[in-house]
Amino acid sequence: MTSYVSHTAVDCTDAFGLSEWWKPVLGYTDLPDDPNEPGHTECMIVDPDSGHRLLFIEVPERKAGKNRLHLDLRPRTGDRDAEVERLLGYGATQVADHRGIHGPGSGWVVLADPEGNEFCILRSDAELAGS
Repeated sequence: MTSYVSHTAVDCTDAFGLSEWWKPVLGYTDLPDDPNEPGHTECMIVDPDSGHRLLFIEVPERKAGKNRLHLDLRPRTGDRDAEVERLLGYGATQVADHRGIHGPGSGWVVLADPEGNEFCILRSDAELAGS
C-alpha cells in the first residue's frame, strides 16, 4: 500500500489574500465548484493542467524561521532571471541568490511570498536543454 499527495498545505494569516497572490504566480485557479472569497479561512487553488492543488489555511501564529518544506518553481516559458524579475515586481522579496553556484548558468534564487514563505526559482526546461 502507498499514499499520494492530495494537496500541498500552506499555513498563513490571510488565506484568501495569499491564495490570490499565488494564482497569477503559478497560473492556478479556484476550484470550479468552490470559489475562494474574502473571509474564507481555507482557500484551495488548482493547476488546471496537472491538477496539483495548494490549500492555504489560516493559523494564528506568524511564520518563524526557515521553511522546512518549500516549492521549487521552474518557469513554464522564458528563463529563470526573467521570472525572478517578474515575481520581484509582483511583490516577492529576495532571500538568497545562488545563481552560478555550480558554474556559469547554474543555480537558483530563493524568494519569499508576502507572508515570508520561501520558494525557489530554478532554470527553465529550455535553459536546461541548452546547457
